[in-house]
Amino acid sequence: MATPQSPTPQSEAFAQAAEDSKKLTSKPSNDDLLEIYALYKVATGEDISNASKPGMFDLKGKAKYNAWQKVVDDGITAEEAKEKYVAKLEEMKVTYGFDASKEPEAVGTAA
Repeated sequence: MATPQSPTPQSEAFAQAAEDSKKLTSKPSNDDLLEIYALYKVATGEDISNASKPGMFDLKGKAKYNAWQKVVDDGITAEEAKEKYVAKLEEMKVTYGFDASKEPEAVGTAA
């Protein structure tokens, strides 16, 4: 029976950043949303080759898929993606505002 590994400080920072992304006070730009989406997918070990390609008229799905593919094509590892995700979220907190006491909500959803 394998013993569970304790989370690395990097993994803990990533998990915290993922939670913090739900507490931004204003909606991020589409480019920023696509970047953190793609980094999150790679950081969590999701395999793009197992994902179905979006349909021709699914523009939002295509943009997300293409952003994810770019991160994969750039050769960014899961650990690097975690670091970049955390750094990007810190940048976004300054740009879009952050309220630690805010009720969490999905990033990029319309109000």
